[in-house]
Amino acid sequence: MELNFRTLVIFLLMAALALLPPVAMWVDEPFYIDLFSRVLIHAIAAVSLNLLLGYGGMVSFGHAAYLGIGGYVVGISTFHVFEDGVDWLASGWFQFPVAAVVAGLVSLVVGAICLRTKGVYFIMITLAFGQMLFFTAVGLDVYGGDDGLTLYATTDVGRLVDLGDEATLYYVSFGLLLLMLYVMHRLVNARFGRVILGARSNERRMAAIGFAAYPYKLTAFVLAGAACGLAGALMANHDEFVSPSMMHWVKSGDLIIMVVLGGMGTLFGPVLGAVAFLFLEEFLSGVTEHWQIIFGPLLILVVLFARGGIDSLLLAVGGPSLSLDGWLRRRRHDDGHGGAGPGPAGEDGAGRSDAGRNDAGKDGAP
Repeated sequence: MELNFRTLVIFLLMAALALLPPVAMWVDEPFYIDLFSRVLIHAIAAVSLNLLLGYGGMVSFGHAAYLGIGGYVVGISTFHVFEDGVDWLASGWFQFPVAAVVAGLVSLVVGAICLRTKGVYFIMITLAFGQMLFFTAVGLDVYGGDDGLTLYATTDVGRLVDLGDEATLYYVSFGLLLLMLYVMHRLVNARFGRVILGARSNERRMAAIGFAAYPYKLTAFVLAGAACGLAGALMANHDEFVSPSMMHWVKSGDLIIMVVLGGMGTLFGPVLGAVAFLFLEEFLSGVTEHWQIIFGPLLILVVLFARGGIDSLLLAVGGPSLSLDGWLRRRRHDDGHGGAGPGPAGEDGAGRSDAGRNDAGKDGAP
């Protein structure tokens, strides 16, 4: 385990997110529960996109389409509950799995075609599919068309989980985000993730050693689409409204900005990016309605001077990391020697052993 400034910031951020609802209610500011519910939902969508963009090097400009698909599954189901009296369609045990499955199936079809292209052609064809799905939603006049569809009730998950309650929806979103981060960590560190990373660097070399990249990339495409569909289902419950704007390429661009801003190819980068993007949007929009004029140059500065996003900036600010064992040894040494003199068992004042110094010398360190 490595202790550094970035790890500390991420730990404090996740702890703050866990404690936000009771604190917000205590200071009588429920608005922040609503704001950071949006942050968590967008973070889930950004984490899913990071699997493609950050780890796989696949720039998908139609990822928001799966967000809209998940939202419309909830919206259409709720519509038929009230219009046709089909009560079982209101169940969260139906809506959430169906949102993920439908979004995954659509991403399977889209990915099977898009992944046969590369570079700018891949970007353009994902954009084309995203806009096709957007205009399909616009044409659904029975479900509101371009005006969208209002949800008259939230998803029914059971008596103990009321998604109509802001704090409950917040913690459901927070729990799903933690689950997404855990699954992403396991995927990236498994052979599947190694193949995805290898294909991003050199697909021909991966094929030469026996790994055909296409099925792995298609699987990543489907997983990312299904996860984004879950985020869309949560967003529909949060807004109590769905519309084609959820599927527009501008929303896909927002998700890409979150990933780039936070740090592509990092586990917590999309979370940092979602927090920064939506918080800045909320703050700057209170200053001027043309908040993009201020946000744009800030993003350019991040791209120019922090190529790895906020994640790499935190690493640069924090300096080199220290292992947990080394930190504990240093604390024991400081407590026993007042922070000066050689450490016990052949350690120097930094808690580093003679063997560690010898190893450092072999690497050319002074």
